[in-house]
Amino acid sequence: MTFHETMRKKLLLAVSIFVGSISISAQAEPLKIGYSDWPGWVAWEVAIEKGMFKEAGIEVEFEWFDYVSSMDAFAAGKLDAVTMTNGDALVTGATGASNVAIIINDYSNGNDMVVGAPGIESIKDLKGKKVGVEIGFVGHLLLLNGLEKNGMTEADVELVNVPTNETPQVLASGDVSAIVAWQPNSGQALSLVPGSKKIYSSADEPGLIYDVLAVSPSSLSANKVTWSKVVDVWYKAVAYILDPATQDDAISIMAARVGVSPEEYKPFLAGTKILTLEEAKAFYAKGEGFKSIYGSSKIADDFNLKYEVYKEAQDIEAYTDASLTMAK
Repeated sequence: MTFHETMRKKLLLAVSIFVGSISISAQAEPLKIGYSDWPGWVAWEVAIEKGMFKEAGIEVEFEWFDYVSSMDAFAAGKLDAVTMTNGDALVTGATGASNVAIIINDYSNGNDMVVGAPGIESIKDLKGKKVGVEIGFVGHLLLLNGLEKNGMTEADVELVNVPTNETPQVLASGDVSAIVAWQPNSGQALSLVPGSKKIYSSADEPGLIYDVLAVSPSSLSANKVTWSKVVDVWYKAVAYILDPATQDDAISIMAARVGVSPEEYKPFLAGTKILTLEEAKAFYAKGEGFKSIYGSSKIADDFNLKYEVYKEAQDIEAYTDASLTMAK
C-alpha cells in the first residue's frame, strides 16, 4: 500500500468517525416544542412540573411563546414541534412550514365565543350590526358557523377587522355590537363591559376547533421512538389533570404558568375538552363534519381558500399522523 493510499484510508476513517459523532450528537439533542396560552397546551406544564419526561427517559425542551410567535419560530426552523389549531396548521403548512399533527390535545368547548354588547341577546340580534373579529382566523370561522345555524350569512352583518387581543377594548368602545375572541380575551370582554353576554360559542359546535401538537416531518422521521414516548407522557398528564384526586394540583400548576389564581383558571379548563386516549382515537376516524379531525380540517381548508388565506387546497391527510396514538 502506497503512502497516499494509507493517508486516504486514514482520512476516510477520520471523516466517518466525525460524521458519526455529529449524527449521535444530533440525535441526543432535546426535542424543542413551542407552546402558548391555551388550556389544552398549558396542560403540558403538568408533565414538565411532575417530571414525567424524565421518568419516560426523554429530553424535551418547552419554550413559552405568544401564539403567533410560536408559529413563526416553528416556520423559521427553531422548533421541532409547536402547539396550534388544526386550521392554523394548514396555514402554516401552506406558507412553507410542513407539519403533521401527532396528538389531538383537545377541542374548544366554550372558550371561543361571540360576546354581544349590552342589549344583544342572540346571534339574530346582530343583523345589520358591526362585529369585531380577526378576519381569516378561527374566530371568523366560529362567527360564520353561528350565523349559518341561525339562518343568516356574513352579508347580514358588517365585519370590522380587529386583532383578537384588542377585542375587549373595541367592545368597550361601543364601536361594535359584538366581538369574537377566545380565552382569556373573551373573558376579559365579559368583565370589561357590564351587561355583555356570550351569545354563541365553540360549545355549540364541538370539533369546530381542534388543538394539536404539530411536528416537523423531518423531526418525526428522525425521532419517531422519542415522539411516541412524548405521546405516552401526554396521556399520563391528561390522566393527572382529569383525575379528581389530582385535578386541583394540576389546575394550580396550569394557573401558575399563566399568572392567575386556580379559581380564575377553572372556567378556562371547563371551556376546553381535553381528550382522553380513547376519545382522541375516535376523532381520528376519517369522515366529514366536525366529529372527525379530517372533516374539521377540510372545512377549515375551504374557509382558508374562500378568504384567500392561501391559494391552493391542502392535502388534509398529510397534516395528520394518527399512528402514534392509535398504537397505544
